[in-house]
Amino acid sequence: MKSLLPKKHKSKQVTIEPVGVVFPKMRAAEIGAAVAGARTGRDFCDSFRVNAMRVVFALLEFSGHRHQQLRVFPIVQHALRTAAEELLYAAEVNETEALSELCLRLNRSIIEAAGTAHSSPAFIACYNEDLGTVCYFNAGHTPGLVRHISETSELRASGLPLGLFSHTTNEASIIALEPGASLILVSQGVMETTAKGERFGLRGIEAAWRSSGAGSAHDRCLSVLRAAQHYSDTRKPHQGLTALALIRTTS
Repeated sequence: MKSLLPKKHKSKQVTIEPVGVVFPKMRAAEIGAAVAGARTGRDFCDSFRVNAMRVVFALLEFSGHRHQQLRVFPIVQHALRTAAEELLYAAEVNETEALSELCLRLNRSIIEAAGTAHSSPAFIACYNEDLGTVCYFNAGHTPGLVRHISETSELRASGLPLGLFSHTTNEASIIALEPGASLILVSQGVMETTAKGERFGLRGIEAAWRSSGAGSAHDRCLSVLRAAQHYSDTRKPHQGLTALALIRTTS
C-alpha cells in the first residue's frame, strides 16, 4: 500500500490557505482551518462565539452547483448563527437538546434555501471552555477524529445528511477533551483522495494528524491537507479540500 505520509520529492503546486473565517480567541484552546485548492469547492466552514464559555464550529458540504452555493451558504450561515445564539446563550442550557433543535432548524433552512431536497452532510459542534467538552451532531458527515493522550476515537455519523427530509433530526453527543487533546474534521474530498485506487481515508488522516507535531491548529490542518495532496496519484490541484481543527492546550 502506498505510504500515507508526505513524500518530500513530490512538488505539487497547490494553494493551501486559511479558510475565510475569523476564528474566535478561546481560553486554553485554539481553533483553526485551511482549504486546499481554489475556493470553488462545496464546503462551508464557520466558527463563532455564542457566550462567555461557548464557541460553535461547523463544517458542512453542499452538493449543488457554484451558483447555488453562493445563494445558499449565506442563508445557512445566518440560520446557524441565529439559532445557535438563541439556543446556546443561556448558561444553564442543556447543550444536547439545544444541538438537536439547532439541527432541525438548520435542516429546514437548507431545504427552503435550496428550493428542494439537497443532501448536505454536516458536523456542527459547541465547545464548552469551562468544561473542556464538545457537544456535537454528525449528520452524514465524515467522522471527526479526536486524538486523546493515549488513543484516538471517531465521532461517527448518527443520522442522515441535512437537507433531505424536513423533520430529520440527529441526536447530539458529548465528548470530553483533556488538556493536550485535539479534534480534526475534514471534508469528504480529503477522505476520497486516491492513489492506485486506494483512498487516503481515515487511516491517512490519522497518520498525518499524528505526524503534524505540536503547531497551531491552522498549521496542523495544513499538514493533513499536504499529506492528502502528496498521497494523490494526480498532479491536478484539488478543489474544496477543507480541514478544521480544535486543540485544547495544556495551559
